[in-house]
Amino acid sequence: MRELEAVYTVWLREMIRYYRAKERILASLAMPIFWLFIFGSGIRAPVFGGQVDYTSFIAPGVIVMALMFTSMHSGISVIWDRELGFMKEMLVAPVSRISIVIGKSLGGATTALIQGTIIFLLIFGIQNLYSEYFSGVRINISTFLIVLPLMVLISLGIVGIGISIASLLDTLEGFGLIMNFIVMPMFFLSGALFPINNLPEWIRVVTYIDPITYAVESLRFVMIGFSSINFVLSFSVIFVFTFSMILIATYLFNRRS
Repeated sequence: MRELEAVYTVWLREMIRYYRAKERILASLAMPIFWLFIFGSGIRAPVFGGQVDYTSFIAPGVIVMALMFTSMHSGISVIWDRELGFMKEMLVAPVSRISIVIGKSLGGATTALIQGTIIFLLIFGIQNLYSEYFSGVRINISTFLIVLPLMVLISLGIVGIGISIASLLDTLEGFGLIMNFIVMPMFFLSGALFPINNLPEWIRVVTYIDPITYAVESLRFVMIGFSSINFVLSFSVIFVFTFSMILIATYLFNRRS
């Protein structure tokens, strides 16, 4: 019971911090919205043999973008708590450090889920107002109920990356540099903005190594019915990736602390 209370307390603190940083919410939404409406409207080229419009094609990738940037920021809270001395107070509490990692992971995943859901609902609203946008996206209750757990799984895996990096670094500046070095290549190589089947062979090999590729393709299959990778394979890779990153994050956090 004590461990569950510890998980809940850490999660609640992350949620309160997220709620109070309203500028962070707006900033995290700005880039996905830019890609959806500026980049998507500018290209408007059909994909998958002309069966899907481009705005529908990039919609799952933009949702993953929102999840990525928000989830990775969970690592910032680790470094910030360490600099303020609050981390020492948590570590001397009579609870396991695993509970702290789980609480922070769930907090980061919850905030990312909120951001991803906002983008999902925004796509739904635009689709109803302007039928030429996102015409290939299937947005209904059943789709949302499948997308929701996928977003949670994806967010937890990326939160694991953020906590792992934060456990190895001492400064926010260093974390920011490493985060951009990791996040941007992972996103652009994921096929979020272009079909991976059209890539040169050597780039396609790197793309298949990128776990975010399987996150994008799994959401794409659910939302538009087309994917370059089998859904079962994508889901399996995401599950293994998430489980592995949480284990690595827990190990590095324990070792550093």
